[in-house]
Amino acid sequence: MVTPLLNDLYQFTMAYAYWKAGKHNERSVFDLYFRKNPFGGEYTVFAGLEECIKFLANFKLTDEEIDFVRDSLPGSEEAFCDYLRGLDCSGVEVYAIPEGSVVFPKVPLMRVEGPVGVVQLLETPFLNLVNFASLVATNAARHRFVAGKSKILLEFGARRAQGPDGAISASKYCYLGGFDATRQVLLFVCFGSFNVAAGKLFGIPLRGTHSHAFVSSFMSTDEIVDKVLRSADGTTTCEDFVSLVQTWLTKIQYSPSLRGIFSETNQSELVAFTSYALAFPKAFLALVDTYDVMKSGIPNFCAVALALNDFGYKALGIRLDSGDLAYLSTECRNFFCTVERELKVPGFGKMIVTASNDLNEETIDALNKQGHEVDAFGIGTYLVTCYAQAALGCVFKLVEINNQPRIKLSEDVTKVSIPCKKRSYRLYGKEGYPLVDIMTGENEPAPKVGERLLCRHPFNESKRAYVVPQRVEELLKCYWRGNADEAREELPPLKEIRDRCIKQLENMRPDHMRRLNPTPYKVSVSAKLYDFIHFLWLNEAPVGELQ
Repeated sequence: MVTPLLNDLYQFTMAYAYWKAGKHNERSVFDLYFRKNPFGGEYTVFAGLEECIKFLANFKLTDEEIDFVRDSLPGSEEAFCDYLRGLDCSGVEVYAIPEGSVVFPKVPLMRVEGPVGVVQLLETPFLNLVNFASLVATNAARHRFVAGKSKILLEFGARRAQGPDGAISASKYCYLGGFDATRQVLLFVCFGSFNVAAGKLFGIPLRGTHSHAFVSSFMSTDEIVDKVLRSADGTTTCEDFVSLVQTWLTKIQYSPSLRGIFSETNQSELVAFTSYALAFPKAFLALVDTYDVMKSGIPNFCAVALALNDFGYKALGIRLDSGDLAYLSTECRNFFCTVERELKVPGFGKMIVTASNDLNEETIDALNKQGHEVDAFGIGTYLVTCYAQAALGCVFKLVEINNQPRIKLSEDVTKVSIPCKKRSYRLYGKEGYPLVDIMTGENEPAPKVGERLLCRHPFNESKRAYVVPQRVEELLKCYWRGNADEAREELPPLKEIRDRCIKQLENMRPDHMRRLNPTPYKVSVSAKLYDFIHFLWLNEAPVGELQ
């Protein structure tokens, strides 16, 4: 649970100064948005809204926390502590774009309204909850795009994530961004249990196998105590599964098309695979690169898989964690297909080939260009740490107080805020793709289907275009009304948020999505809002004097 103390000290110093000046209950409006899409792309996936709403619902400072704040603000009055004791979010309203949506710079992801003393204390927690979540979800979506729809994507990053919270959050938002599962790490490896925790907390599917440590821990068949395997239908029993595996290994070794690929395999690896298959006959997936993939790992896997097949079980496949993944995956597929053909085992050539080993967008793209036979990618470090970009850079800016629009100016035009309480719309073209997002003043009429509308760049006078929308979607919806009885949007389950994300990404124009030199998506303001921005800009900017 996130505490209100997850805050910068200056939020509390400002809250005290607001209170001291009698401004703490003034009605304020803040926008939470970002200025630039991450990873050199032209889109972002919005995530973290659910956690923000949960934070609002549980917002309350304890007496112990209030005492700590008082000690951190020397000279603060005791009456301020009484004010903090009464703080809650009953007077706050939150309007947001639905979680899982594709979003763009400058457009508010969330609009937060309420007493300025309270809303100021929401800035740091909201930014913390949205920045990382949206960054990871976007990173996951980018990996999904380059891998393609047909591939299975597994999040493997718990051991490399920034602490337990980072591991659990990354699993959740990778799934939201289009990954299929998180890795289930079994009893023989202590690392990665946070993935299992994420599966439990969020209902994310779990996938997993064993590690190199498991393979190398075995020495001989004497270590397998229970060699009995009951058939999948329960009708027959193999009293010595180990011997059956050895029989199949011999058949593979002397198969005409496979002769010469290997001679003697590593027997401790064979024992490890056999032991694992006895433990998980319905979910046998082996890590085959502990010693030598083609001369040991693959023949040993096939022997165990064929023995399982005799008793009605179907092995899942293999994982490659090192080497030339394009070459090895192709050779493994050829080996499986040869076993299917030579030993008359239908479907054996369709074993799942999973690849891992510090994969990222670039390596997957390179594998696609080389040609490979990988069915599933396990991606860890580069995914959950967002190695290519450390942070998204969301900001939380005051845009109105007491019904008076406010603007933040800067010599860097990208840091100039867009003032006043706004409404945001997505305009769609004839082909069904989004054309432009437009912001208008709160009281302006909404864009209408079939009516020509002038869309202007907020700060570049020459960038403007007319749009005749074929569909208009209002983006901001109310997710929190404090104590008000009016209706608000319900938070959907994670699976629905994920489905929304996938659908929105599929509905984007391909040139906005490509990895290299994507076309920028247009974000605009109405002509009326454009004029007001520049009026307020000139009104607030000091006029210099030349000496």
